[in-house]
Amino acid sequence: MTKHPASARLSDRAGHPGRWSLTEASGDKRPAPDEAASPVRLAWLGMAGLALALLAFPALAEGPAPVAEPDGYRMEEYRAPTPPTLRGAKVLDTVAAERAWRDKSAIFVDVMPRDVKPANLPAGTLWRDKRRDHLPGSAWLPNVGYGALNAEVDGYFRAGLDALTGGRRDAPLVFYCQTDCWMSWNAAKRALGYGFTRVAWYPAGSDGWAKAGLPLEEAHPWTRPAG
Repeated sequence: MTKHPASARLSDRAGHPGRWSLTEASGDKRPAPDEAASPVRLAWLGMAGLALALLAFPALAEGPAPVAEPDGYRMEEYRAPTPPTLRGAKVLDTVAAERAWRDKSAIFVDVMPRDVKPANLPAGTLWRDKRRDHLPGSAWLPNVGYGALNAEVDGYFRAGLDALTGGRRDAPLVFYCQTDCWMSWNAAKRALGYGFTRVAWYPAGSDGWAKAGLPLEEAHPWTRPAG
């Protein structure tokens, strides 16, 4: 009988008649076709690799770190992620804001900025204010949420809050603008500095309000009473 360097035999494997495996003289066993990598095995290997990556880099699982509160006011890039907190103020989600709005238990102050008509526009140039829709019943005090206010805007903000609250420093106030808008954060912080003691901040703003299917109405800037 002729001898071969490696002997092969046919073997019926349990449950798989007619399948074969190659056993070399050295005794090493090569994987049979049914033992090759399958989609299920590859999926498990992928999941295991992802789990190891998350253990090695926990930040991947936790997501981006929350934005920290600055010591002072935000001075630039006002449309950006905001902190989850405001020291001294209460932070409201949409459910809590809706409850206060329906109960009429707070004064809602919209601080969305408004474009100011340039003084040097050529004669005859048409100027149209961009429409602003906000929570019904809110008072719109535009441009009071910047990091630095000149004397005129600061006086306008103080006068507006005094008129809305009747001069009561314990009147409940809710400040908002849009989602990811530092203007409302700044305005609420500034109101605390004015001495108001019941200040709330609604960071989702008119965007979050609308996404919840709640009503909006056209806004008009608050103006000081004549005289």
